[in-house]
Amino acid sequence: MRWPRLSRPWRGPLRRPGRQADTPAGWNVAELLSAADARADMPERHIWLVRLMEWLRHPQAGDALDERATPLPVLRLRQLLHVLEQHPEHRAAVAGVIQATWREVDATTLLADYGFAPRSAFFDELTDRLRRRLLPATPATLDLAELFGLLFKAPEDAAWLRALDEATLARLGALLHEATQGGDGLGGGLGGDRQAASVPTWQAPFFDAIAVLAAQIRALGQGGTLRPRMSREALADRPFTQLARVAEQLRETADARAAGRADAHAELARQAMYLRALLDACRRAADTVHEHLEEHGVSVGVVFQVDQIRARARRIESLLNCVLADEPGREVAELTADLVETTEQRRSIRALFARHYSMLARKVAERSAETGEHYITRTRAEYRQMLGRALGGGAVLAATTFLKFAILALGLSPFWAGFGAGLNYAVSFVVIYLLHFTVATKQPAMTAPAMAARLADVSDDASVERFVDEVAHLIRSQMAGIIGNVCAVAPVVLAAQWIAQQTLGRPLIDRPHAEHVLHALTLLGPSLWYAAFTGVLLFASSLIAGWAENWFVLHRLDSAIRWNPRITARLGAKRAARWATWWRQHVSGLAANVSLGLMLGLVPVIASFFALPLDVRHVTLSMGQLAAAAGTLGTGVLHLPAFWWCLGAVLLTGLLNVGVSFFFALRVALRSRGIRVKDRARLRRAVLRRLLSHPLSFLLPPRPPRAEPADPPVPPRPPQ
Repeated sequence: MRWPRLSRPWRGPLRRPGRQADTPAGWNVAELLSAADARADMPERHIWLVRLMEWLRHPQAGDALDERATPLPVLRLRQLLHVLEQHPEHRAAVAGVIQATWREVDATTLLADYGFAPRSAFFDELTDRLRRRLLPATPATLDLAELFGLLFKAPEDAAWLRALDEATLARLGALLHEATQGGDGLGGGLGGDRQAASVPTWQAPFFDAIAVLAAQIRALGQGGTLRPRMSREALADRPFTQLARVAEQLRETADARAAGRADAHAELARQAMYLRALLDACRRAADTVHEHLEEHGVSVGVVFQVDQIRARARRIESLLNCVLADEPGREVAELTADLVETTEQRRSIRALFARHYSMLARKVAERSAETGEHYITRTRAEYRQMLGRALGGGAVLAATTFLKFAILALGLSPFWAGFGAGLNYAVSFVVIYLLHFTVATKQPAMTAPAMAARLADVSDDASVERFVDEVAHLIRSQMAGIIGNVCAVAPVVLAAQWIAQQTLGRPLIDRPHAEHVLHALTLLGPSLWYAAFTGVLLFASSLIAGWAENWFVLHRLDSAIRWNPRITARLGAKRAARWATWWRQHVSGLAANVSLGLMLGLVPVIASFFALPLDVRHVTLSMGQLAAAAGTLGTGVLHLPAFWWCLGAVLLTGLLNVGVSFFFALRVALRSRGIRVKDRARLRRAVLRRLLSHPLSFLLPPRPPRAEPADPPVPPRPPQ
């Protein structure tokens, strides 16, 4: 952006002859001060302030940083203050601009509302942030929050504000003291002596903001969304009701103190202490909502409102620090730096996605953790049981394989062919689920949250080792599931092909379809890419399962099925109770299986409509198709290199199905638990150490410990 040239020439001893620049970074301090005019229109004054901030940030020829690497804005600010102290006429002009701006703008919106989203709707926030990033802002505003975004728009502004030394803060406070009417204002609290006539002008919006924030916290805490979910014990003393009243009394006591009432100073300190205690009580009450969410379902809107209570409480404490400190320069600078960081967050699209991703992770991971426990084997008996369930799942998927070929033979349009295939998969997965069999590739997305549930504390080595044990248990379970599925689907498909050949005189799959299978599943094609994409769909099905169960619990549908008069009148009380329990136990599994089946059938069709190179490769289904092709082509297929390329692709498909699904699921689970990056690296190193030292523990279940022989009984001593 090219700034207009200065409309007023510089006259004075500081002028550099022949220097005139088009950008604030190129101006010297003399040219900058020559443009300060308190009588200018409001937009021009705001533009001058924006130029001042640009000048503070951008270096120019001749600037030199000190050896301690003091930030350039701090050096520029010292230079500016030195010039103003040497030239009273320019000091008065700058103070006039600040005074006129402070008198006209509404500072309460900046202190009370800045950084707080009015609603939790994701797309509303996304639209607002895109507007802020793409559309230019105008300096013709009376809202200090909008002007603040123009003044502090560099991410490094927060760092140099915190780097201001006490001497510079005092000099800046003296300037701001002059920038108020009658010497009673912002500067009086930052550097000069306070006036006793009334509450300093700079403190008025601070007290107003405290009252506004307290009213907002009260509205959130007493609203119909949070109040029923809070602990009754936490609400016994009515902290939200008292909070707004004490905040109003705080301003009245501040006025009385400024008017000279003798006991007002002690009363103000007492009320401020009581206000902080109420804020702690409100936060504790809000924290009890999370205990309710664990039992009754997670809502993004509820979590959002709890976070809003905590953030607004922190803002009130920052404002209290500013108005109660005898020399609040450091507190005001810290508050300003916090607001600058808020400015950057409000512009960041990535921060928005990260915040909502964390909420969604909490929403689905907690529900998947309970289900995932059923897929983890820890003993040899459980390992054998998993093998048996996997064999049953593979046998059912053998029938699914032939049904897929039958659907393709109908010659339907792409959408209906995909829908038929998806319905075939969904029905098969539901049958496997209801028969208590298992499909190996569905396990990792459900087991990752169960593993993350054990990461509540990773501060000690024992917790890390317990997590590594869970990783070993999980990998063994996955291997048992894959081996069982593959070892069942291939023989059943081959047996079906042999029976068809003996009874019908031809295999169930014709030769062109068999040759197409060898061409499609080969490792030399995009099979691995498709297998990884299938892992994403497996992960997505776990998200849908977690969301569906959470939605079911959040809206208390099990209670509705059990107690609704119309339902009980039709089903009877005992049957309604059984149905309520059954749906509560199985809604997650049904949602996962149905969604996975439909996605496997429909997503490739939808992707082809948009010319996207996407297809699915499921290890068990691929093994069934390869076995069907081998049954049609006969034993001669073993001499074809294409068969072995397909077999290798199937093996790698299983690894990618499981690995990609588990990676994304564990990432969501870790995010929901708030595991830090360095702790994640620590966990990875622990898993690697176990893999190098005891590799077989990831493949075979541990031997049961041998029972030690009991010690022979000690004969009683004869009496003396």
